[in-house]
Amino acid sequence: MEGQLVDDDRGATLVGVSTLTVEGEVELEDLSGKQAASFAAGKALAEKAKAAGIESIVFDRGGYRYHGRVKAFADGARAGGLKF
Repeated sequence: MEGQLVDDDRGATLVGVSTLTVEGEVELEDLSGKQAASFAAGKALAEKAKAAGIESIVFDRGGYRYHGRVKAFADGARAGGLKF
């Protein structure tokens, strides 16, 4: 799973993460495997965004249903402090 923050006005990617680049997995009781990795990636995206001075975003799920890994990614970003 990948996520990125894009400035639509400039057409530029500001911050991006992937489950392949996130170090370690978050061990959560209700999440395992790919969902836990997605949660960790969302949290990492939030940390990078906050370091870049971004606190609020618009979440675009790209046509995917809001469940499973997509939901875990969004939950991780919220847990990291991003506001949707």
